[in-house]
Amino acid sequence: MTAGRHAPARVDLVLPCLDEERALPWVLGRLPDGVRAIVVDNGSTDRSAEVARELGATVVTETRRGFGAAANAGLEAATAPFVAFCDADASLDPAELPRLLLPVERGDADLVLGRRRPTSGSAWPLHARFANRVLASRMSRRTGTRLHDLGPMRVTVTARLQGLGILDRRSGFPLEMVLRAAADGWRIRELDVPYLPREGRSKVTGTVRGTFTAIGDMSRIFREVHA
Repeated sequence: MTAGRHAPARVDLVLPCLDEERALPWVLGRLPDGVRAIVVDNGSTDRSAEVARELGATVVTETRRGFGAAANAGLEAATAPFVAFCDADASLDPAELPRLLLPVERGDADLVLGRRRPTSGSAWPLHARFANRVLASRMSRRTGTRLHDLGPMRVTVTARLQGLGILDRRSGFPLEMVLRAAADGWRIRELDVPYLPREGRSKVTGTVRGTFTAIGDMSRIFREVHA
């Protein structure tokens, strides 16, 4: 798709990427008009970076491993008025972005999170669902906003997010964004998005060990950031 290549993008979509060669053609083929993909290669050993470039994405290299490091590199590279984040594994559909963007554009919300609704039992392992439920409950108490999901697909205003001062460079980056946004008085809203079986195995929630490593990162963020 040629979205965002011939006119200035309204949304920069940050896609942290680690060995997603097989998923990227579908993900990048689903870009809505006005969306520029920023694929942040975080040490891939496959052809992820080459495939992304061939499909017209902007490719940023982040040698420091960690989701937060990749997400922050993409955020620093963003220049469009709005910035979005999405996993690059084909579990989330970029075609949903206009719905999430609309409340931010209208001024009805400052940060919109995509609440994942699994399309099949294989889309979201039980241990990961349980961990997310516990995390969402803690986020709700801390922020004062009823939240059901950490929301890996999300949209906000680029300049405001760049000024938020997110420090985490591991798994805690998405949570720190929500907590710092709430502490700064942002209005946070959820909208449902379909959650599909990902291409390949998740580096975080694909294993019980990975899930609990992420929980450790999230627990640290709750201690360090006060909403």
